[in-house]
Amino acid sequence: MSFWKPERLTWLHRANPVVKLGVLVGLFLMTVLTHDIDFILYQAVVFTVCLLALSGIKLSKMLLLSVPFLIAFLSSSTSMMLFGRGEDVWWQWGLFRVTEESFYRGLHLGFKGITFAAEGLLFVTTTSSVALFYGLMQKLKLAPKYAYSFMASIRLLPMVWEEYVVRRQALQVRGIRPIRGVKGAVHRAGMYAVPLLAQSIRRAHRVAAAMEAKKFNGETGKHRTYYYVSRFTVYDVLIVLLLAGAACISYMIANFYPWFGIGDVRF
Repeated sequence: MSFWKPERLTWLHRANPVVKLGVLVGLFLMTVLTHDIDFILYQAVVFTVCLLALSGIKLSKMLLLSVPFLIAFLSSSTSMMLFGRGEDVWWQWGLFRVTEESFYRGLHLGFKGITFAAEGLLFVTTTSSVALFYGLMQKLKLAPKYAYSFMASIRLLPMVWEEYVVRRQALQVRGIRPIRGVKGAVHRAGMYAVPLLAQSIRRAHRVAAAMEAKKFNGETGKHRTYYYVSRFTVYDVLIVLLLAGAACISYMIANFYPWFGIGDVRF
């Protein structure tokens, strides 16, 4: 995971994760309820700029991380364009039918996906999972048994991948060659799934026993001290002002400089 480690820490990294989570949930709801294509276009642009400026990740890595979202943009927008409903037909061939209404709705859907991606990556790239769960426990009173369980599962994922690599290398050393076709895929899944599942069950049982021994369950786990203390700082006010200002700027630009000028794409 060091590949995605930010090269520099911005002030957004120092903001409280609970505040960031609350603000971004509000932005998600705003994006879901946005049906103006110009407004959603400028949302995508503004939040992408915020992501590039405040994530602290090198531009080349950010572009690589954006590839799946660009693919999702193309697939969702083209699907809506080719199969959406509308009256003003621009092009038709067999089952494919592009209308003016479906074209703008496809663009709207694609820009909405880009906005979701920018907002989500802005949170993921600037928030530590440990800091997030500590903040949820201390500020939102999340039960420690759930928070520490999530943190333990995140820490176990690299171990599962390492076991998969070891298993694959062991099969190669033994000279076991996979069978081609569907039967081979099922056979390979059986060779990997059973050992990995058994190891995961044993490891999960050991973690659960250790957490229970340390009193991470029940009412006794709610009254405990923390090594990492989650505090509210001035950066929390700044992030609220920044993201709220970004949404307001997007709305103002959409009103003064509309790119499409068609308003609500539902009508």
